[in-house]
Amino acid sequence: MSVTAPAASLNATERATYVDNPRLGILLIVASSLTFAVMNAVVKLVSGRLGPVEIGFFRQVFSLIPVVGMVVHQGGLPVLRTERPLGHLFRGLIGNSAMIIFFLSIARLPLADANALSFASPLFVTTLSLPLLGEAVGRHRWSAVIIGFAGVLVMTNPGGNWFEGSAGLGAGMGVLAAFMSALMTITIRQLNKTEPPVRIVFYFATIGTVFFGTLTALFFWVTPTLMELGGLAVVGLIGGLSQILMTTAYRHAPASTLAPFGYISILWSTVLGYLIWSDLPGPRILIGAAVVIASGLYIIYRETMKRAKVIAQPLPESG
Repeated sequence: MSVTAPAASLNATERATYVDNPRLGILLIVASSLTFAVMNAVVKLVSGRLGPVEIGFFRQVFSLIPVVGMVVHQGGLPVLRTERPLGHLFRGLIGNSAMIIFFLSIARLPLADANALSFASPLFVTTLSLPLLGEAVGRHRWSAVIIGFAGVLVMTNPGGNWFEGSAGLGAGMGVLAAFMSALMTITIRQLNKTEPPVRIVFYFATIGTVFFGTLTALFFWVTPTLMELGGLAVVGLIGGLSQILMTTAYRHAPASTLAPFGYISILWSTVLGYLIWSDLPGPRILIGAAVVIASGLYIIYRETMKRAKVIAQPLPESG
């Protein structure tokens, strides 16, 4: 099969497995956002007695079950050979730190509020693209970033009492998690040039298991009850499944097609938050989230237009 236009910007490793099927990709990314929302809800349920580091440890331990299954399915040990161990280590430390910080936010905020704050991550990605990747960011995308951060300010309300106490810490952790997630995304962009997704996911889970396991054993261990252990197993298994769904989605459709559908996670988080805790996002969260989502979608649109122009440019004539 020839490489279609949506896959034209993929690296050689990705092109070998790319299958142009945007409907399947969209279905998988929607399913991934649902499973991530369920995972976050269970994290919030078990956060009463257990700390975020211990939750992170069990999340990664149990996630290795479906991830190892994916490794076996895609070729076994040879697929794990890498010449970029430091890149995986950095991505693992940054990504797992972002996860722990996000768990702190989940424990202190309504589920939909914490999820809405995570939408700031694409804004940070665009902001960091210039200093870290050397990518030019035009005035249209800078304008979208500024407007998007205004939406973040609306959600966090730094001038009001909502930013104080436990909820204030949760809001701050949510923004910090979005920033750390952006660093992780940029790292993945670099790894994707040579590393297949299955390898990135495996080392992320493995590094998290060792990192969190060491910290948990030394400082944070609390013996979970049988019910809590069941919840932790659900967190890990669903987290691993979510990673597989998301990874597979990007084999069937480009990021520009899938990214807008990731925002449906606010719907899942709102429904779960209402059904479990009777929480509904307030007007400030809804307005701020709408501004951030609109800014993110515009950034995606501008990046898609930029890539389309590059792909459409004719090759220089030889001879």
